[in-house]
Amino acid sequence: MRRLLRRPTNRREWIAFALVMCLVAGAAVTVWWLGKYTVAVSRLRRGVGDTVFYAADGKPWFRLDEQRHDVPLSDIAPDLQHAVIAIEDHRFSYHPGIDPIGLARAVVRDIRGSGRVEGGSTLTQQLARTLFLSNVRTYGRKIKEAAIALMLEVQLSKSDILELYLNRVYLSAGVYGVETMSQHLYRKPAKSLTLAEAALIAGLLRSPATLSPWSNYEGAIERSHLVLRRMREQGYITAAQEDAAASARPRVQPYRSPVETRGAWAKDYLRQQFRNEFGGDHPPDWQVRTTFHPNLQDAAERAVDSGVRRLNRRNLEAALVAIDPRTGDVVALVGGADYRHSTFNRATRARRQPGSAFKPFVFAAALARGYSPVSVLNDLDSVTAPNDPEWHPSAVSHDGDAGDGLGGITLRKALAESNNAAAALLQQRLGSRAVLSVASDVGLRDLPDVPSLALGSGIVSPIDLAAAYTVFPGAGEVVRPRGIVPVLDAGGSEVLRRGVQSERVVSPAVAFQMVSMLQEVVESGTAAGVRTMGLVGPFGGKTGTTDNYHDAWFVGFSTSLVAAVWVGFDQPAPIGPDAYAARIAVPIWGEFMKRAAVIMPPRDFPIPPDVAGHELCRVSHLRPLDGCPVYTEYFKEGDEVPSRLCPVHRGSLKQAASRAVQGVLRGIGRSIAGIFKRN
Repeated sequence: MRRLLRRPTNRREWIAFALVMCLVAGAAVTVWWLGKYTVAVSRLRRGVGDTVFYAADGKPWFRLDEQRHDVPLSDIAPDLQHAVIAIEDHRFSYHPGIDPIGLARAVVRDIRGSGRVEGGSTLTQQLARTLFLSNVRTYGRKIKEAAIALMLEVQLSKSDILELYLNRVYLSAGVYGVETMSQHLYRKPAKSLTLAEAALIAGLLRSPATLSPWSNYEGAIERSHLVLRRMREQGYITAAQEDAAASARPRVQPYRSPVETRGAWAKDYLRQQFRNEFGGDHPPDWQVRTTFHPNLQDAAERAVDSGVRRLNRRNLEAALVAIDPRTGDVVALVGGADYRHSTFNRATRARRQPGSAFKPFVFAAALARGYSPVSVLNDLDSVTAPNDPEWHPSAVSHDGDAGDGLGGITLRKALAESNNAAAALLQQRLGSRAVLSVASDVGLRDLPDVPSLALGSGIVSPIDLAAAYTVFPGAGEVVRPRGIVPVLDAGGSEVLRRGVQSERVVSPAVAFQMVSMLQEVVESGTAAGVRTMGLVGPFGGKTGTTDNYHDAWFVGFSTSLVAAVWVGFDQPAPIGPDAYAARIAVPIWGEFMKRAAVIMPPRDFPIPPDVAGHELCRVSHLRPLDGCPVYTEYFKEGDEVPSRLCPVHRGSLKQAASRAVQGVLRGIGRSIAGIFKRN
């Protein structure tokens, strides 16, 4: 034993040691591979069935694979079963998964040919390839295929294998499984097929693309005659039955796309969520409970469709995501303008600059660090980047409105008017780290640490931005989006449960101040257009338009719903002249929210107990005089409440005198401060 374990000392021993290690590693990999596929094959013993997704109302919505409809073997016409066996694998009932005669014939053809790997596959091998492998013609694939076929034969009966094969096989034009093909081709179930109809379907197996009856009817008929002849030779039918079926010409119904476009974006998203958890498994009779509301999904698709049509720009795309801010439930999702033209889901996969739609997180960071909604930002004309003195953000935002230009401006007014210089100045005063910290906490990560961060120069996806905005109606807590809640197996037991995932980012007081400021964006700011659409109730939100009008955003919310809308081209290009978000994205959002408000009504935003309301002048944001238009401003603990009287409006004589005294005292205070500065 000691000799076996000693260190190799010469070249021959090193070679032997390396060979042994290779054999051990190879054996380990083989055992692992066999174990992996043994488990996968054992799952197939559960039989056929459908994994069904249910909508939020508890009603069945769609299947995991709508291209296929699994049925038991008893629901497939015997003529079709016999036809498939006759044309594809007439020794199916006798071989152990690999047909030695067919395999030998294929090897001879390979040797005589040009080295191309030929067929010889049994039905069991074809099923193994369909379920677990690719269609690449290599010897390695053929070896794996044979091994899995043997596993299938060991663990499943011949009837089980045939049932799985007939339910999973591809039959042309995007259709899988004989039941689905029978419905598409003849508009009737597979158990009702005639002999001629069954032979036509069986004949498609060898070359589904070239023999599709919708594009090559005569070729499909000719192939069906070969199927009938094989059936007669093998004793499944008589000569008279063959002649009668061969003389018939089955009536093929017009092709209808197997792809259902209604709700397609949401279904793709949910299927991917399911597969992220369970891989490519297709368990029968499982139930997936989702968060989606079909009525809201329909409203979202209608809003996007009508919005893109109204803009009348070729190849223009749009996306919409709606989330319940209390739970993170994704209730509607639209990933593009037309699923038939592109299945790319822009709602979850596209990443674009949010522009001014990012600014609320800058302002939230400021409020969390002692600012109030009426804190004044001065010297906006002096805003520059420390490492780039030529960089100077315009006071005019890309959303189409201007701030106060060179003068001072309150945070409230700066956000309502989407003032770029104010946002950039806030970032400089707070530091980029503070802004990036809030952004990361709400789920917007990997953003650049640059002076233009506050102006939305990072990239985000619509679903991430919608989820980030839940921090405002969520009283400072952000919720992570979820589309699936529980998944139940065939016995009704939970195999997955996704609870509400929330995290506190800012205090309820800061969140409520932001809600109040973002409500002004809707009432009198860049998104005021939604009110002209007839939308009634408490709403807040923020527009975003990027450089050269490449992207238009609006993310808005109520107590019940957060919805994000993005509009643009897949390859960034100007949407059009003056394509501000207020004109491009806001109308889509408004149309959707108007419909959604009927299903999920908005309520008044609750005021936290540690927030105090004070009446201020709506114009100056100072203490009001008689005649001032007033509003209620909300202050958290530690905020400085304005004591100055409004200088814009006249007020009563008594108020005017008080204002004059205040002016004199402020002048004296400035003079004294100047003396101390000179000294």
